[in-house]
Amino acid sequence: MNSKLKMMIGVVGVVLVGAASAGGAMWWMQAQEQAVPGAAAKLEPKKKEKSDKPAKYVTLDKVIVMLRRGPNEATTHYLSADLVLTTTVDQEKQAREQLPLLRAVAVRALSAHTLADASSMTVEQFAAQLNKTFDASYASEERDKPFDEVMIGKLIIE
Repeated sequence: MNSKLKMMIGVVGVVLVGAASAGGAMWWMQAQEQAVPGAAAKLEPKKKEKSDKPAKYVTLDKVIVMLRRGPNEATTHYLSADLVLTTTVDQEKQAREQLPLLRAVAVRALSAHTLADASSMTVEQFAAQLNKTFDASYASEERDKPFDEVMIGKLIIE
């Protein structure tokens, strides 16, 4: 047999084995999802419906925290952030009234970082962490959140 023909048969064999493996893995994963009812629904994030009402923005300025010291670190480092809450006209007053609570929750979440952690995170990661923290805080108190999401208006790590 020709060596080129042997090589082509080998490549086709490898491709077929790879395709069969991928198909088997997909079949097995689908079978696992069906075995646990509601598992797929738990993994998918809840999608919020877009409101027809115009968005209002409430600012929470100058959230300043002292970052934790890392090992062998003698200097003190700080993080300063201006937060922007997206809310509706109906919920704006309630959001403004809860700014002290929101500041306390944000300080607790942000002060858990060291300089190395904070420096390696993006603005989107900080916003995602704060959104999760606020969701958990309101869920534990069994109250409705007066805003849709938190965005970072300014972030300084020093």
